[in-house]
Amino acid sequence: MAEVYIALGSNMDGPHDQLDRALASLSTDPNIELVAVSDRYQTPPIGPSQPDYINAAAQLQTTLSPESLLDRLQFIEQQQDRVRTLRWGPRTLDLDILIYDNIVLDTQRLTIPHPRMAERAFVLLPLADINGDLALPSGKTVLQLLANCSVQGIVKSNAEKI
Repeated sequence: MAEVYIALGSNMDGPHDQLDRALASLSTDPNIELVAVSDRYQTPPIGPSQPDYINAAAQLQTTLSPESLLDRLQFIEQQQDRVRTLRWGPRTLDLDILIYDNIVLDTQRLTIPHPRMAERAFVLLPLADINGDLALPSGKTVLQLLANCSVQGIVKSNAEKI
């Protein structure tokens, strides 16, 4: 079983409900074990004017390959009406593989670790809730990376999580 960390985000159509449904879909997949889920954070958007996001992270164990897991995550996004039209635009659901074991992968479809996670507090803060001492292939831990990011505008969300 591979140890995987993913990011979850939504800013449309009931973001907390979107995250709840995504986590429920993951937990019912026979090839995925949902190990831990972070707190949720309300974060300002990157890109065009749009509502704030609700972001979280989850730790999984899976027998799926990185590409098969990506397919599964994109299927869940599609089930929740994800439309890919505008880069960094609003979305019902965004599921990203952050880390997959100690694999370093760079293909046309998938880059692991996630290429921009080291500079994004909205990814690192929830990830630190689960495992702040997690080391990336660079040797730096999540907490070390987070120390170099601004958390301005990010607040814990008070909505219930699964």
